[in-house]
Amino acid sequence: MDEPSSSSGQWRFAQCFGDKGEVEDITEADIISTVEFDSTGNYLATGDKGGRVVLFERNDSKKGCEYKFYTEFQSHDPEFDYLKSLEIEEKINKIKWCKRQNQAHFLLSTNDKTIKLWKVFEKGLKVVAESNQFEGSRALPPPTAMHHLRLPRMSLQDNIIAAIPRKIYSNAHAYHIHSISVNSDQETYISADDLRINLWNLNISNQSFNIVDIKPVNMEELTEVITATEFHPTQCNLFMYSSSKSNIKLGDMRDSALCDRHAKCTLMSSAGFEEEEDPSTRSFFSEIISSISDVRFSHDGRYILSRDYLSLKIWDINMENRPIKTIPIHDHLRGKLCDLYENDCIFDKFECIWGGDDQHVLTGSYHNYFRIYPTQDVEEDVVLQADKSAFKAKKIGGPMMGRGPNGGRGLKDTMQSETLDFNKKILHASWHPKEDTIAIAATNNLFLYSAA
Repeated sequence: MDEPSSSSGQWRFAQCFGDKGEVEDITEADIISTVEFDSTGNYLATGDKGGRVVLFERNDSKKGCEYKFYTEFQSHDPEFDYLKSLEIEEKINKIKWCKRQNQAHFLLSTNDKTIKLWKVFEKGLKVVAESNQFEGSRALPPPTAMHHLRLPRMSLQDNIIAAIPRKIYSNAHAYHIHSISVNSDQETYISADDLRINLWNLNISNQSFNIVDIKPVNMEELTEVITATEFHPTQCNLFMYSSSKSNIKLGDMRDSALCDRHAKCTLMSSAGFEEEEDPSTRSFFSEIISSISDVRFSHDGRYILSRDYLSLKIWDINMENRPIKTIPIHDHLRGKLCDLYENDCIFDKFECIWGGDDQHVLTGSYHNYFRIYPTQDVEEDVVLQADKSAFKAKKIGGPMMGRGPNGGRGLKDTMQSETLDFNKKILHASWHPKEDTIAIAATNNLFLYSAA
């Protein structure tokens, strides 16, 4: 963030995966619930509400940044908790890649209750090429003498992509898991539900350590829940978590190995990031729209990006009292909060992401719009729409202007004035770690965009 961005080129639609039918015809199980690039950007993973994980790999034979299908596997299946009479959905809440150590890929996937460590690797498929009955496809007469007997010979027929669960981490969360984050040491990770955060060793599936517990003795006194958590990208002892009370807490695990006391303001040795609310603007919806839905460290670990319902905020890790930048996302919806409350859209959890160079941030909105903002005011912000119109136009974005180049309304004006379809929303996205390529989950479609 200390250097101005040099890339303000036009964003262009590159690819789309998935059925391109109408929203009303979409099967619930096909809706994408998470998307994540690996640390190299050569692989991309998506998870859906049907419990499936689909992997894509970079297509080196194509010019530019294009991807092709790699493999698909069923990560989670629906279950039933007989003790609580509770159905456990197969929906994939999060996917996180582990850094590649050998030829195999390792990634974590989680639904509401169970986290799995998957190993994805190429495997040779061998078949019997020669035996006493066959030579290839030609049948042989039965051997009549001992010296006619021969050992069967195997030959490689094909290479397949196999996926096996190496570890299954279960029975550690009483509430629904919404966040997982792999540590920079690549040995541990954290998982979070509404009230607790647990620390795991990737190699140990039957034991975890509770490092944050905000559950009150009397549940009637519950006033806030954990909404997101993430490890620091370079310092393995630091992590942060956000809450529904619009604050972010930064924790240092060196101060205490096990936080078994109630973590109110201080989590071990912690800093709290919170902006004072203006009492004159307080309303019935204030607490709901100020709840933080996602938090992300910048790649250098110096800044924090947070998203609430109506805005993005960028925080300096050394300044707790206020954000260094607040970006309104869709302020035009303030007058529609009653309607959004009625249809439950006010509880939508939008993600936020940093660009690979920390010079831009991205988040989604309704009607399949998403927006890209510079972290410094050196260029215009950009609005794009992940929609069928992407197939018809080579360029579908650019600097957000009041009016388009041909006298028509720009996408920014269109986004604010038209009747928005609240069933179409961009909740999940991922940014290539080394290039200006973004992956956008739009209902059951995966859109890819690249900057020219």
